[in-house]
Amino acid sequence: MRLSLLRHGIAVERGSSGDEDDSERSLTAKGERRMRRSAEGMLALGLTYDLILSSPYLRARQTADIVAQILQTPEGVQLSDRLTPAGRPRQMLESLQTDHQERRDVLLVGHEPYLSRLISTLLTGGPNLPVVMKKGGLCTLDVETLRFGRCARLVSLLTPSQLRRLS
Repeated sequence: MRLSLLRHGIAVERGSSGDEDDSERSLTAKGERRMRRSAEGMLALGLTYDLILSSPYLRARQTADIVAQILQTPEGVQLSDRLTPAGRPRQMLESLQTDHQERRDVLLVGHEPYLSRLISTLLTGGPNLPVVMKKGGLCTLDVETLRFGRCARLVSLLTPSQLRRLS
């Protein structure tokens, strides 16, 4: 399986819209523009996904929807509570193993520090590898046998500006 992890784009600051609910923070206009260009960069790289799973938080859903639209992902986006900031990576991986084992190219859209800890665990077996996932950054891993622990090989770790330059 090729597993890609995408951090949501630039979102409004916490509390700036008068709404204290973190799950309802949306992408900014700049965040949407940049995410579209990043998704066009993903398209230029020839990336495709047969499954896009996203955190249900608004900014992650918006990010995933932009990518699904530009890459013309047939099934669109599925939401998973396992990708929220409080989600548990072990449960996410178990869900992929049981519910999506036939998938070849999977994109997970979520938040920090969840994503960098998951990447670290898949690459080293533990959560302490200092991976930096900028907003809109994309990490791609090759996974032979998906499990919680060291099981992946790093294919790429792209910053949002690198993705945008490809568009």
